[in-house]
Amino acid sequence: MVKTEHLVPNRQKTQETDVSKLQDKDLLILLGGIKELAQIRGYTSVEYKVVAASESYFATSCKITWLPNYETGGKEIVFESLADATVNNTKSFARFFLAAIAENRAFVRCVRNFLKINIVSQEELGDAKLLDDSSSVNENPTSPQSLLEKVMKEKGVNFDALKKRLIKEKFENAENLNSITDISKVKIFELIDRLKKVKD
Repeated sequence: MVKTEHLVPNRQKTQETDVSKLQDKDLLILLGGIKELAQIRGYTSVEYKVVAASESYFATSCKITWLPNYETGGKEIVFESLADATVNNTKSFARFFLAAIAENRAFVRCVRNFLKINIVSQEELGDAKLLDDSSSVNENPTSPQSLLEKVMKEKGVNFDALKKRLIKEKFENAENLNSITDISKVKIFELIDRLKKVKD
């Protein structure tokens, strides 16, 4: 399905250099391979939407309208995925191009998820040396949760008011939310967007 010229070993998982000897979990697919697969499958449009943006954080959604075929019962399918880029999850020079990295990540994630490709894209990997799963929201000012907290503070909205609003809107499990960290990333971006539109 993917040409070997578009595959490379995942250096975080293996020292093997011959991609033909590696399993999917030890491989990375290059952006060119994802683009080629998308062209082979066929699509009519690709749309990007900036979900959140700051100097050190960028989130983008990618929506692809796929051509109808026998697998979709002759129906056009629209598929969308979300991706982000921060100074904490990008490598070296890429930290200066967060918008482009987030755009590429959203595109490859959309294609991979729609086509059910299990090989991770090189664009989706951050710098493992910089990532620390134990870091809290307060230690990472570019996390979606921190961005939401910042916007809430600017607009004078506390967590209880936000929770009541989500319960009123029948957001799934809203009554069980104990903090911002319990809210999904996708919902957080939506809330940031909505709060920014609220007049002071």
